[in-house]
Amino acid sequence: MDAIPTLYTERLILRPLELADAGGIQQQFAHWKVVQYLNALVPWPYPTDGALTYLRDIALPAMAAGKEWHWSMRLKSAPEQLIGNVSLMDEQDNHRGFWLGPPWQGQGLMTEASAAVTEYWFETLGRTVLRVPKAAPNIGSRKLSERTGMRLIRTDEGDFVGGRFPREIWEITREEWLQQR
Repeated sequence: MDAIPTLYTERLILRPLELADAGGIQQQFAHWKVVQYLNALVPWPYPTDGALTYLRDIALPAMAAGKEWHWSMRLKSAPEQLIGNVSLMDEQDNHRGFWLGPPWQGQGLMTEASAAVTEYWFETLGRTVLRVPKAAPNIGSRKLSERTGMRLIRTDEGDFVGGRFPREIWEITREEWLQQR
């Protein structure tokens, strides 16, 4: 498998995750505002070794196997500070996920990061469709999907850190994505 590249946006550096990111993830991730709408597989309260365990046992092995692509998010103006994570996964109806530390939310940074990894999904990985699940109450995530031309294709129920919520599946095809560019 080819190495996962560092990606750049106007304001961000997206660096492939590495074990050394554990401390930064642990610091930014363990906040209710970050985790409440994430999959219930995320342990809560978040354990003190949660980030290290996640990197060592889940993310890095999946990256090495070519089944997942994970990047840390960093501002170009402060590249030493991890502020979030954006990921692509080769799972049915779950291709992209992300989280962002509370101080950086609401600034359009996740829109930039999502655009960069969506381009990677379609152009580099050659995929034909991108689907993302989300908890229906996660208005910020829904707005991002709407802004980027995705459409709601299905609803059901899902288990999230914050409880059981209606779950939405959003989709965009490669052709739709290309038409927007």
